[in-house]
Amino acid sequence: MGSNYTLVRYQHGGEKYEILVDPDKGLSYKKGEPIDIANVILIDTIFTDSNKGEKASESKLKDEFKTSDPLEVAKIMFEKGTFLLTAAQRKEMTETKLKQIIAIISRTYVDPATKLPHPITRIENAMEEVRFNVDPFKSAEEQVKDLVQLLRPIMPMSSENIQLAFKIPPEHAARCYGIVKNYGEIKRDEWQKDGSWVAVLEMPAAMQLELLDKLGKATQGNLQSKILK
Repeated sequence: MGSNYTLVRYQHGGEKYEILVDPDKGLSYKKGEPIDIANVILIDTIFTDSNKGEKASESKLKDEFKTSDPLEVAKIMFEKGTFLLTAAQRKEMTETKLKQIIAIISRTYVDPATKLPHPITRIENAMEEVRFNVDPFKSAEEQVKDLVQLLRPIMPMSSENIQLAFKIPPEHAARCYGIVKNYGEIKRDEWQKDGSWVAVLEMPAAMQLELLDKLGKATQGNLQSKILK
């Protein structure tokens, strides 16, 4: 398969249908972007075997797709068939999805013994150990659900919440409020007479270090924090 084209393949009832498409435009169309299908397919021909140049007959197309119009057939094939990624596309999409999956696990789950997130390298090694295959088209959130069940026997994981109390000095309070509200639920807070902000945040334990790192940078280390429970 050349890098200047790829295939959309549809198989049903023992029959196979293929159409040649532009790799980049085809991927965009598969993702739901508003692209005219006529600009996606390279030739108005539906094949039963593109390598051999064997074309699908008009009668066979009508039997299978209820139309022989190649543009309409192509739409159905994109919807129900398989878009064959190029090697470069698969590599890029898989790497991006892998990073998303690891980020979700790191932000959601902790080691029950330490209450801290597992290091990214530990997560990567565990994924290799269970031989988890990343699906470039499936959402990261959906894949995490399956992956966690595979990882738990070899890497203890819990998704506990903690309550973190902190005090932010007046000169940094407004900015830090904008950071804090994105990390969980503010259970209670109070603006003190000197302008300082005191609050209790309920948040995933796995995100504690990330939040404290951001607050530390925003305040130049001038904040007080304590885990309540």
